[in-house]
Amino acid sequence: MIAQLHFRDAFWCRDFTAHTGYEVLLQRLLDGRRMCKDVEELLRQRAQAEERYGKELVQIARKAGGHTEINSLRASFDALKQQTENVGSAHMQLALALREELRSLEEFRERQKEQRKKYEAVMDRVQKSKLSLYKKAMECKKAYEQKCRDADDAEQAAGRLGAGTPQKQIEKSQNKAKQCKDSATEAERVYRQSIEQLERLRGEWEQEHRATCEAFQLQEFDRLTILRNALWVHCNQLSMQCVKDDELYEEVRLTLEGCSVDTDINSFIQAKSTGREPPAPVPYQNYYDREVTPLAGSPGGPLACGMIKRFSGLLHASPKTTSTQAHAASTETLATAPGSDEVTYTTISVQGTQGNHHPPARDYRALYDYKAQNSDELDLCAGDVLVVVLEGEDGWWTVERNGQRGFVPGSYLEKL
Repeated sequence: MIAQLHFRDAFWCRDFTAHTGYEVLLQRLLDGRRMCKDVEELLRQRAQAEERYGKELVQIARKAGGHTEINSLRASFDALKQQTENVGSAHMQLALALREELRSLEEFRERQKEQRKKYEAVMDRVQKSKLSLYKKAMECKKAYEQKCRDADDAEQAAGRLGAGTPQKQIEKSQNKAKQCKDSATEAERVYRQSIEQLERLRGEWEQEHRATCEAFQLQEFDRLTILRNALWVHCNQLSMQCVKDDELYEEVRLTLEGCSVDTDINSFIQAKSTGREPPAPVPYQNYYDREVTPLAGSPGGPLACGMIKRFSGLLHASPKTTSTQAHAASTETLATAPGSDEVTYTTISVQGTQGNHHPPARDYRALYDYKAQNSDELDLCAGDVLVVVLEGEDGWWTVERNGQRGFVPGSYLEKL
């Protein structure tokens, strides 16, 4: 058991004019007031932080989305959003509780300030009176001592007068000594009276000092008790909030326990399935291996089919057309099979007739280099000399070089 000490027994000062003990106690109360403000500021900022946090949680929960999810995971996510909003609301309620505690502390601090001011006013009055009377008593003491010295000097001067001193001078000296003695007596009375007044005031001051010390100790006790309890309550509020947050999040965990990945996948497949069989593979079809369907009513015999190569990317193609070449070239056309609405591609067949349908072979020279893009084309180098066998209308000419035939762009050649 710790022995209880008291302010009234520990804050005195031997110097009559000093008030060190009172000043120490007063400074302690002022420091305690500062501490109250610091605790209030902590609660104020924590309340603001809790309010901001709560509002942000509510806003986050309301903007979280998740509308594209389905089944049990969607339910779990919705539960998380709802509980997050509940947590935010709980933190905003905590902010209100903290502000209420803050108001209580502010009111307590103001009550202590009013009580302290009352004791300060009494102590200031008593201390000023004590100092004033002490100063007056010291002045009376000083005057009293001077009067005593003057009386002693006058008495000694009168005693030194000899028998041959004139009677008048002796009487004068005796009168002066008597006056100085009377003045000393009066000064002593005044001095004693000031000391008595000072003593009475000192007793009053001492009584007020004890009462103030006890009041200050009681204030300090109340302040420490209130602040300790406030901090205790604050920690309890935060702990309870953590427990409440965990309870709310436990609801989400329970929902997640019922979330089945396999069930969600199966549900998605059952709801959004588009079919159980993949598409058939796309076969390769060689352009030159296609079957040629003869036109109805065409005479029998071997067919001379002219295949025209399509190429749309050449900007410089300028086919040269002649009547002879037009008869020699074959073009694709559409034919409708009898008794059917289907349209099929076929070629115009040209039977061999008398006369040469090909123009006479002529020599041409390559103006530019050309790299063959397909197996039925020939490479060109600028300056190569070639024999043009057929000038196609689409800009691709059949040429022969060193016994090799192939297609080349006609715009790359010039006649020799």
